[in-house]
Amino acid sequence: MHAILTDKRLIAFDLDGTLIDSVPDLAVGVQKALDEVGVRAPDEANVRDWVGNGARSLVERALTWALGEAPDNTLLTQAYEAFMRHYGAAPFAHTRVYDGVEKTLAALDEAGFALALITNKPERFIAPILEHFGLLNWFALCIGGDTLVEKKPSALPLLHAANTLGAAPKACVMVGDSKHDIEAGRAAGFATVALPYGYNHGEPIEASRPDLCVASLTALLD
Repeated sequence: MHAILTDKRLIAFDLDGTLIDSVPDLAVGVQKALDEVGVRAPDEANVRDWVGNGARSLVERALTWALGEAPDNTLLTQAYEAFMRHYGAAPFAHTRVYDGVEKTLAALDEAGFALALITNKPERFIAPILEHFGLLNWFALCIGGDTLVEKKPSALPLLHAANTLGAAPKACVMVGDSKHDIEAGRAAGFATVALPYGYNHGEPIEASRPDLCVASLTALLD
């Protein structure tokens, strides 16, 4: 195992942009939602830069882009509800698991680490997606963006996971692709591991100063 895992008990993973590339399906959901409320829809490349702060923020960014200004709350709520309905109808039609994910999760589980999933994606989508890809059983705990009163970059979800699974923060690692993962990990006292291939609003993840940046999850097994 990589040296950063020495004396660690819990490894927490982000989902979108870390374990799965979900943008193709998120983009379809956003496009159908904006079509439904009569606003021009963005392309997939736009959506890729907006993922990371949860579904409502994603829809708000899309509306702001389309309107040239922030939407009013009524329009935002209508579009958000439409997105949840359209995305929920097909959350894994075009989504794929990144290379090395299954191998890494299996090896870490075999080595005795507790694994948690901490994402800003709404909780209702987590289990169906993980189950579809055969990943659900690796995780002892899954936390969504609406599971608790705060989401990343707050430290709360990470500290909740550590407490629930009986691990001190110094014995935990947060693995993610965005600055929100790194900020949350640092605030919680976790070691932080960053992946450069995900969604970070067009910014290099190295700028967030993670403890370690790796090209693939399999590097954790070195």
